[in-house]
Amino acid sequence: MTDAGGGRPFDVVLCDVDNVIRFYDPSRLTALERAAGLAEGTTMKVAFAPETDLPLMLGRITPQEWVHSIVAGLAGLVPEPVAYELGNALADAPFHADETVVALLRRAREHVLLVLLSNASVTLEADLASLGLSGLADDIVSSARVGLAKPDPRIYRLAAERAGAPLDRCLFVDDTLENVTAAAALGLQTVHFRAPADLERALAPLF
Repeated sequence: MTDAGGGRPFDVVLCDVDNVIRFYDPSRLTALERAAGLAEGTTMKVAFAPETDLPLMLGRITPQEWVHSIVAGLAGLVPEPVAYELGNALADAPFHADETVVALLRRAREHVLLVLLSNASVTLEADLASLGLSGLADDIVSSARVGLAKPDPRIYRLAAERAGAPLDRCLFVDDTLENVTAAAALGLQTVHFRAPADLERALAPLF
């Protein structure tokens, strides 16, 4: 979708999912860590270390296999049954959508294409369906489906290609600075998301 004469600053929004649209509730995991005598965040540190997390994001392992990897990473810190409880609490953490962000993206989609560009497991599509967001975007580029993960330049190029737009006509929205920096280096317009107001400011020219 292009509009060279319409004065629009971009033709496609490439939007991250986690910590932009979807937010997790870690309260059960935090309580279990406290009960096990672990510092808060220990399980996430193990789970999201590249060697543990990347195979999940690239679709090479299932979420349950990811839990096994978390358990292995917690070995020596807690007994194995506790490690499984922690891993499953993380993998099964409840989540919700930020309605302000969803509303902004729906408004944006009235003017430009919307593509979800997410480092995610193979459950992303089902998770979006559970939130009632299956039809939110025109396309979903999930790392687990394409075998590429941000900040690999190839996944940005793939998302733009699927949207039919040059990189410099895409607005990329992500909460992770490393991913934003990589996108900017390719010529994409970027938003480092920290709050809905960041997205609202970037989308304002469309409205």
